[in-house]
Amino acid sequence: MKKLLIIALVLLPFFSFAQSAMQPYLTLEDAKRISDAAESRAKQDNWTVVIVVMDASGNLISLRKVDGTQIGSIEVAQAKAKSAALFKRSTKVFQDAVVANPGVLSLPNVAAIEGGLPIFKDGVIVGSIGVSGVTSAQDGIIADAGVKAY
Repeated sequence: MKKLLIIALVLLPFFSFAQSAMQPYLTLEDAKRISDAAESRAKQDNWTVVIVVMDASGNLISLRKVDGTQIGSIEVAQAKAKSAALFKRSTKVFQDAVVANPGVLSLPNVAAIEGGLPIFKDGVIVGSIGVSGVTSAQDGIIADAGVKAY
């Protein structure tokens, strides 16, 4: 019995690694494809933006700043992407919720402005995109183009 317990304890990390390895995730190539599509959409209307792609935990995979975009949009795009990843929903949901419940703004990691979208694969969150630089509705259009490319 002791021997079986020892074997189980030794093998347990391998089973949890195998299970986590099966979880879908965004690759750097995925992030590039998403960013390329978002940038292409922004360029259609000469919009200058920052495009951020994060993993499901809200960690940065890629950041792209179109020439001429204001510096402040770097942090805003990151906040939008992180909010979308951590809460698994569009930041527009928070923007709309603030009207009825201003307390939403006190939640940690909430960016209550359109332009952040979660990215799902097979029903599992794999990451997010955040866009900042033009109006929030335009940021949302650009982010949507990126998600659709995935």
